[in-house]
Amino acid sequence: MTTSRISGFYNLTLDERRAKLAESAALSPDDLAAYVSNGGLNADAADHMIENAIGTHALPLGIGLNFQVNGKDVLVPMAIEEPSVVAGASFMAKLARAGGGFIATATEPLMIGQMQVINVVNLEEAKLKLYEHKAELLAEADAIDPVLKKFGGGARDIEVRIIENSPIDAFLVVHLIYDVRDAMGANAVNTACEKLAPHIESITGGHVHLRILSNLADRRIARVRCMIPNKELAFDNYKGEEVRDGIIAAYAFAAADPYRAATHNKGIMNGVDAVVIATGNDWRAIEAGAHAYAARSGKYTSLSTWNKDKDGNLVGTLEMPMAVGTIGGATKVHPAAQAAIKLMGVKTASELAEIIVSVGLAQNMAALRALATEGIQRGHMSLHARQVAIAAGATGDMIEKVAAQMVAEKVVRIDRAEEILKEIK
Repeated sequence: MTTSRISGFYNLTLDERRAKLAESAALSPDDLAAYVSNGGLNADAADHMIENAIGTHALPLGIGLNFQVNGKDVLVPMAIEEPSVVAGASFMAKLARAGGGFIATATEPLMIGQMQVINVVNLEEAKLKLYEHKAELLAEADAIDPVLKKFGGGARDIEVRIIENSPIDAFLVVHLIYDVRDAMGANAVNTACEKLAPHIESITGGHVHLRILSNLADRRIARVRCMIPNKELAFDNYKGEEVRDGIIAAYAFAAADPYRAATHNKGIMNGVDAVVIATGNDWRAIEAGAHAYAARSGKYTSLSTWNKDKDGNLVGTLEMPMAVGTIGGATKVHPAAQAAIKLMGVKTASELAEIIVSVGLAQNMAALRALATEGIQRGHMSLHARQVAIAAGATGDMIEKVAAQMVAEKVVRIDRAEEILKEIK
């Protein structure tokens, strides 16, 4: 049974952390071997993944602790270069445990394939003809990928829209709704759209131009909520109710103002992207879908909500598209991505999506709590100070000494780090 509560993890050495991680997740050291050197990806492997490869580019990989999702403890791998994200999400997950952890759900893994049909003489007539032939189009799409069909996936629906407010003449857009099971789904959807194109042309008399999936995966939504008792929010001289009200007011700012919402949602994506990258999924697709979804009302706004429940406790929710997979693509090619899936113990793409949105909500709360109380810089700059110290030339024990003095002085700059380093030497 995995436990995500590991006391003193931060104070362990790298080797000790990996050993403790294997113990806590009931894994062998070999299961985490990909994390020992360059994320397990060598230059030869990289050469087969992209064109013009010359090597690899590593990111720090940390572990989100304390997470409990749907009653199950989970250790969360997070690949990110920004300080304070892993620590912030882990601490908020600890607070959330007191309220029952994160409760998450995910819809069926339905992706949308788009086919743009141009040069149509009568758009309304062509639209109705497509609906008349819907059954045969779905049957044809179903036959394209027998392996996906075997696992319960395949074509689910056809939708037709007329686009009139376009720089060119009006045209049709045909949406193929496709269940991709545990895949991210891009290849399956794109293949299905390309195969259907000739049939759609014969029905409409038009020309199928673009055939591509949409990254606004609003049929594939992950949702999560958590409740934090007020007593858990209290710290230093801040009362729990004061912190709660500050978080709610900060959320209200993001809900009302797109300038604030962009930064607010970026904080959510700090947590989301870190897990998406660690598992070899397409973080650009997740980003595109998230921000498009945030603007679905016609105004860009917050992806999350924060308010009180009937007992006055803080309640947060997050809802967003989550087109991630556990099979195919880099998820099955990259050794570190494979290790991440194994570490989390996820069996389906839906489980992975539920964990990812939980991390996103936790990181959002960490940012709002800091902003609403002591300010974002205190915790962030404490961790950032180490990077500044290294940039100034500090090594070994000097890194912590230089960083600690800058934090104490509340001056975290490379010029001051260089001065402190000279003074110590």
